Amino acid sequence: MPHSPPNRSHPHTPESVTRPDSLTLGAFAAAAVLAGGNPVAIRLGYAELPPFWGAAVRFLAAAAILAVAMAVMRLTIPRGRAFTGVMIYGMLSFGLSYMFAYWALTEVTAGTAMVVLAIVPLLTLVLAVVQGVERFHAQGLVGAVVAALGVALVFWDNIGAVSLGALVALFGGAVSMAEVNIVIKKFPRVHPVVENALGMAVGGGLLLLLSLVRAEPWVVPAELATQVSLAYLILLGSVGMFILYLIVLGRWTASAASYVLLIAPLVAVGLGAAILGERISWTFVVGGLLVLGGVYVGALHPRPPARAGMSRSGGAIKEP
Repeated sequence: MPHSPPNRSHPHTPESVTRPDSLTLGAFAAAAVLAGGNPVAIRLGYAELPPFWGAAVRFLAAAAILAVAMAVMRLTIPRGRAFTGVMIYGMLSFGLSYMFAYWALTEVTAGTAMVVLAIVPLLTLVLAVVQGVERFHAQGLVGAVVAALGVALVFWDNIGAVSLGALVALFGGAVSMAEVNIVIKKFPRVHPVVENALGMAVGGGLLLLLSLVRAEPWVVPAELATQVSLAYLILLGSVGMFILYLIVLGRWTASAASYVLLIAPLVAVGLGAAILGERISWTFVVGGLLVLGGVYVGALHPRPPARAGMSRSGGAIKEP
């Protein structure tokens, strides 16, 4: 019979543990590596495709693959609040966040974008506390600030002037990415394959509509480099990475999981040096150490366990 996971939290809820287990850390590291490979794949040949069209093809193709997986695994489409959560997840994670990011990147450098988007863990912490998903922890704030400073140092040489419009777009992208983590926590749990299949279909559809509005040419990639990079972005950079990220989110706090966005740029710079021969500066080394230190303080360092019996709505954490 069709299988759909129950709408309950994982027994090891983020508020009930102080450190992630080996599976969570492994999924976290793998997601960061795959995410870091995405910009390298884009630079290797994805530029042949217009931005919104390319992103739409990437996510719609990934959604189709996951839809086949759903059929093979006999997974069902969620209903009610679970379905609403998946739709919001798709609009935020694959629609609005990429729309804002691509819009800003038509004007600003990638380094500038990475520096602004480095506030995502800090925004995630703030939104999680405000919306009752997590309690405030000072070390989470310290870790997010230190890691953001590290990202700023890594990309210091590539920071350029930013117009108000581009800055607003980048901030909109950061808020969208941060709120994704909260949506996953506030709505009933859905199987990662189902969540990403439906979410990517929604986000890819929005990007396709935006591509149509902007009159982008819908071209089929002809160069081998573009075809290989697109295959990576579909299979590993989308299907693999986002499933791993949802596994991390299901087993860890929203603010801790968001640190993937700080590790990924370091991976991207390292892969760029190894594959594309790009130069690594001393600012990357120092900034990278700051990022790792911030991730340890904000996400990995043990925190005092939460008291049992406290509810989210009045201060007590309870099973959703």
